[in-house]
Amino acid sequence: MTTQVVILAAGMGTRLGRSLPKSLTELNDGRTIMQQQFDNIHHAFGKKVKITVVVGYKLEHIIEAFPDADFVFNEQYDQTNTSKSLMRALAASSNGGVLWMNGDVVFDPEVLVRAAKVVATDSSFVTVNTDKVSDEEVKYTVGAEGYIKELSKTVTGGLGEAVGINYVSSSDKAALLRQLGRVDDQDYFERGIELAIEQDGMLVEPMNISDFYAVEVDFAEDLERANLFV
Repeated sequence: MTTQVVILAAGMGTRLGRSLPKSLTELNDGRTIMQQQFDNIHHAFGKKVKITVVVGYKLEHIIEAFPDADFVFNEQYDQTNTSKSLMRALAASSNGGVLWMNGDVVFDPEVLVRAAKVVATDSSFVTVNTDKVSDEEVKYTVGAEGYIKELSKTVTGGLGEAVGINYVSSSDKAALLRQLGRVDDQDYFERGIELAIEQDGMLVEPMNISDFYAVEVDFAEDLERANLFV
């Protein structure tokens, strides 16, 4: 079955202060953030992988830049958060699991090479970095069996940060989709994962990628840090 990859890029990205969608921000190597993501996806999964981009804010610029991608539209991009963008993407997906990422993450190509091995087993996971635990980032804890228990910005005693690259298995997708439909419009998709864990017994592995770089670009200083790696 062809691997399905989703990039969430509907938001306005106002904190970075750019006129174009944040995913089209240019890096030091001349590529945009999204082009680096496309290159990384193709490196790990080949050229035939199906890539769907969730668009909203100034969507025509992304569509023009990546004409070979598929697109899902979040027409309420200015009123909703990543939970509703992911909900739309999962609803439009084909049978099978879905790998997805936030459209503002600059990361080592080897992250997806490692992820591909877990995708091949069709096991749900969240990529994590255990080297740092910042208050403003999405943090996680695990239960006795080692699976994700809590996943949010308000977690206390977090073991690390969620990186923003995740996979939902074919068997878990319906439960996650249902929970994404229930959460508030302003919730991040992590709230849907939490509810699927709590209410549906979904098992989500923390996949540690601390040995690779992965930078979520929210502010100018994040972009400076990402540019140190590319």
